[in-house]
Amino acid sequence: MVGSPFSVVFRNTKFIPLKENLIRRLKRLSLASQEGSDSSTSLGIVKSVQNVWDSSEDRLGLIGLGFAAVVAFWASTNLVGVIDKVPLIPTVLELIGILFSSWFVYRYLLFKPGRGELREIVGNTISAILGQ
Repeated sequence: MVGSPFSVVFRNTKFIPLKENLIRRLKRLSLASQEGSDSSTSLGIVKSVQNVWDSSEDRLGLIGLGFAAVVAFWASTNLVGVIDKVPLIPTVLELIGILFSSWFVYRYLLFKPGRGELREIVGNTISAILGQ
């Protein structure tokens, strides 16, 4: 297998069960994130993913949900590529974006009362999301 393309991938790999391999990789990732940065954001994400995986009774459903997310991302990327290839649509969408951005700047950023209103809207939205 020296000339095989798989020899590069499997050269130093020990064949251990998938769950043990996943747990070891997550622990290494969490340790690396603790050493590499002061923020615990990535550690929190790893722990939350680990908790969801451990507490889940339907792991096949979680795998299916992850697969569906990857497929949805792939499909949306291709859809944007197809829309971009239609000659008139990108120009129209760009014009709509420029008009909306101009309206937003005029409505909320140009004058002081508009900035206060925007600050209030953002604050209300954040408190509604956080449930405060």
